[in-house]
Amino acid sequence: MKHLWSPWRLEYLLAPRTDGCIFCQAVEAGEDEENLVLLRGERVFVILNRFPYNNGHLMVVPYAHVPSLEDLDEPTLTEMMLLLNRSLAALRMAMRPDGFNIGANLGHVAGAGIAGHVHLHAVPRWQGDTNFMPIVGDLRVVPQTWRQTYEQVKAALEDQGWPEERVETAP
Repeated sequence: MKHLWSPWRLEYLLAPRTDGCIFCQAVEAGEDEENLVLLRGERVFVILNRFPYNNGHLMVVPYAHVPSLEDLDEPTLTEMMLLLNRSLAALRMAMRPDGFNIGANLGHVAGAGIAGHVHLHAVPRWQGDTNFMPIVGDLRVVPQTWRQTYEQVKAALEDQGWPEERVETAP
């Protein structure tokens, strides 16, 4: 039997589903904390993953709704890497992970859940973070709510001087 008590997820599960791109909707809504948008750059934003592999799992997403990295211009690609780097520093400060998995899934066949809007994943990892739950129970346990993670990582980003210090990209 595979059950895990997680009543905080009920609000999300009962929320009405909408058509369209969740990234575009989140950034256009303007309610960053509610939509877990951690920071906005000129061409790119950073958002927490609502279905995280681990605490602090975030994504770096261009505003441009395109399916692949090769569809992006050089300033956008540059800003993606700069904000990824800034996000890694914030995650290190806030959560003290032992390492990271960084990646992009391009296309459904490669595992992209949202294949139409390219994004980079940053997943914090800790020594021994794989326990019996994913191995025996085929289940992942995330020990922190989205709100707690958001507040922790947002504070670390602000400690870095964001948003006063803007990321400069090449023209």
